[in-house]
Amino acid sequence: MYDTAELVRFYDRAYARDPAEAELYSRWRALGAVGKADHVTRLCREGGVRPASVLEVGCGDGALLCELHRREFCQRLSGVEITASAVEIARARPEIRSVTVYDGAHLPFAEQAFELGILSHVLEHVPDPAALLAEVARVCGAVLVEVPLEANWSARRRGKREHAAEVGHLQRLSRREMREIVARAGLSVAAELEDPLPLRAHRFFASTRGARARASGKWALRSSVHRLSPALARRAFTLHYACLCLPRDA
Repeated sequence: MYDTAELVRFYDRAYARDPAEAELYSRWRALGAVGKADHVTRLCREGGVRPASVLEVGCGDGALLCELHRREFCQRLSGVEITASAVEIARARPEIRSVTVYDGAHLPFAEQAFELGILSHVLEHVPDPAALLAEVARVCGAVLVEVPLEANWSARRRGKREHAAEVGHLQRLSRREMREIVARAGLSVAAELEDPLPLRAHRFFASTRGARARASGKWALRSSVHRLSPALARRAFTLHYACLCLPRDA
C-alpha cells in the first residue's frame, strides 16, 4: 500500500541527520547532481530545448538546480518537494528562485508556467508514474526524466530489494516500461541516454584502499559490459536512464 505520509517521514529523517552524517550525504547529493546535470544539458542540446525557466519536481535539497545554475544553464530555477526539511535547505540556496512544498501529485501552477520540467529519480517512488509525468507536462513545455533501470538480475537480490523498499522505490523499471510511461502521459521521447554510475560515485563511500580497489574494479567491469553489450548490461545490473519528453505534436 502506497503511503505518502510514510515517504515524507522517511525523507524528513534522511535530511535531519546528525551534522557529520548530514554533511556526508550533502556531498553525495552534490556529486550525483554533476552526473544528472550532464544528462540534462546533453539531452536538451540534442532535443533543441533551451529553457528560460525550469521547475524541478522532487528537487530535494536543491543540489541539481544549483549545479545547473553554476553551469549557467538557466537563471529562473524553481523546485517543489514533498519534504519540508528538504525545502528548508533548498530555500536557503540563493541560486534557486523559489521552492514550494507540494502533495506529490498536483502542482500549484498554471498550464505551461515553465519551459522545462525535471523529474530526476522521482518516478520510481510514485504509484502512477504516467499520471505524475502528465501533470508535470501540463505545467511545463518539455519534461526531462531520469530513473534507475532496476528490472535486472542484480536488483533482484534480496539485499538490493530491501534497500530499494527502504528508500521508497515502488517501481522496478526497464527502458521499455519507461517508454510506455512516456506514451501514456501523452508525450514522445525526443532524446534519450543511459549509463552506469561513474567511477567517482562507485568510490564515494569507499574508506579503505581495498574498498576503493573493489569499487574501481566494479566500475571497470560494468562500464566495459555496457560499452560492449548495452542489452546485456540492462539485464545484468542497474543503469541510469534519462530522456527528454515533448508533446506528441511538437
